[in-house]
Formats: sequence, structure tokens, C-alpha cells
Amino acid sequence: EVQLVESGGGLVQAGGSLRLSCAASGFTFDDYAIGWFRQAPGKEREGVSCISSSDGSTYYADSVKGRFTISSDNAKNTVYLQMNSLKPEDTAVYYCAAALNPILPLSAGGYDYWGQGTQVTVSS
Repeated sequence: EVQLVESGGGLVQAGGSLRLSCAASGFTFDDYAIGWFRQAPGKEREGVSCISSSDGSTYYADSVKGRFTISSDNAKNTVYLQMNSLKPEDTAVYYCAAALNPILPLSAGGYDYWGQGTQVTVSS
């Protein structure tokens, strides 16, 4: 059974940091790209970042470049999203997802498996 389990969300003040984790199981981790997406109330799901587990290529949305860092621990089948300098507009439910060779790494439509999400709230 494929599972993606996010953790690490919470409430933080603007300027603070959080690290999200995505623990994967049930598929060959090294063959997949893992993406982070977020969805705020009333808004569409937005691609935040992606990492290729095979070659380590990374991708970031312009809105988070320089503030967020994605990394992967293939031995633990886990992907992390380090979020620094958080802003109130980063408030959303954050999801991780897995895809085989996504053509558009930050497009949700290319992803096959999804986690349940973790809430991130940034207060001003």
C-alpha cells in the first residue's frame, strides 16, 4: 500500500521556521519525484517545490525561492521541506505527493500519490 505521511506543521510567527517531513512507503522511492504542494482556503493547490529522488534535481516556486529548501534522505525514504523566513501568505495545508518523471514538476496534475496534508499557520 502506497503511503505518504506528512508531519512538522504547526503555528509559527512571521519570520520563523518550520521543517516539514514526508515519509514514503509502498513504492520504489528512488524512482519517483516527490513534490510539496500547498492549498490555502479559497485558493487552488499550488506547487511549492519538488525533488527528484534519482538525481537530486530540485525545483521551487518563485514565491519560496531563497526561503525554502527541499532535501531527500533516500535511506529513510523521507523528503524534507525546510521553510525559513515564513510569511503569513505561506499559511496553507501542505501536501507531499509522488510522481514518476513529472513533465511539469510543480503541476499537481502529474502526481499519482498524495499524503493527507499538514497545516502550516504563520501569524503576523
